Amino acid sequence: MTVLPLVIAPDPILQQISAPVDVVDDAVRATLDDMLDTMYRSRGIGLAAVQIGVLKRLIVVDVHWREEEAGTRKPLKLINAEILSDSEEESAYNEGCLSFPDQFSEVVRPAYVKVGYLDENGKKQVLEADGLLATCIQHEIDHTNGINFVDHISRLKREMIIKKLVKGKKLGLFDHDDHHHDHDHAHGEHCNH
Repeated sequence: MTVLPLVIAPDPILQQISAPVDVVDDAVRATLDDMLDTMYRSRGIGLAAVQIGVLKRLIVVDVHWREEEAGTRKPLKLINAEILSDSEEESAYNEGCLSFPDQFSEVVRPAYVKVGYLDENGKKQVLEADGLLATCIQHEIDHTNGINFVDHISRLKREMIIKKLVKGKKLGLFDHDDHHHDHDHAHGEHCNH
């Protein structure tokens, strides 16, 4: 298992649609493990394969691992995840993204989702989620569809965030391999995916 460099916005790959996984094999499982290592090292709660430069419909999520009372990891590995249904009720989170370092904005999404996916053994599964887990899964599925959390906010806010990231790239803030984002905000305030 390996910690891999993150794709940092603005980068055109983040707007590309990821391809479905045809066969769940050892290579796919290894990629999922590398994604988890990268997510944990970067202190995120979700990661899509496109964020490590792989255009495959792979996502990993673990919304509880940073909670002091939990102290354990409960990762979810979802292959070819798709939303089967969602709620009319909505919830708002101040979302962040490991590909948009230190940038946050409130995003409103359905409060509940039912998701179909393949597990790491290639078996069909269905997951029902609400709260932060629902938000995180929707955020990651968006990534597989070339959509970023900033696409859900106003153009002005989006342009401000992109401008900061362009400046950060010019200054080399994201160049070194040991740049990891250490956000210990409460999940209700900020959530990094």
